Amino acid sequence: MGFLKDFKDFAMRGNVVDLAVAVIIGGAFGAIVSSLVENIITPLLLAPLLKAAHAQDLDKLTWGAVKPGKFLSSVINFLLIAFVLFLIIRAAKSLEKKKTPPEPALTTTEKLLTEIRDELKKN
Repeated sequence: MGFLKDFKDFAMRGNVVDLAVAVIIGGAFGAIVSSLVENIITPLLLAPLLKAAHAQDLDKLTWGAVKPGKFLSSVINFLLIAFVLFLIIRAAKSLEKKKTPPEPALTTTEKLLTEIRDELKKN
């Protein structure tokens, strides 16, 4: 029974469950960002740029058995996804900064010191 109890304790520990939730949400969020890049950003921004440079079939570029075009397409896709994630995280952080933290409550010692200071000012 000790092995199963140890495993249950390990599996139900807060950080393991939090990590599992983070991986699942991260996968779903990754799908959203990938869809944003593939379906909106690439057709609106990247496709016209590649067409102007006469490189719209970049992923079909081959040199014998080597496929540098696919590699370049993957690098560009990664850079776009990283940039979109950067923008999303930056926007989330800017929203977070606008929240003003509440004033910390005074401890008993601080209250007493404040009262003493006020009494000394009166005299």
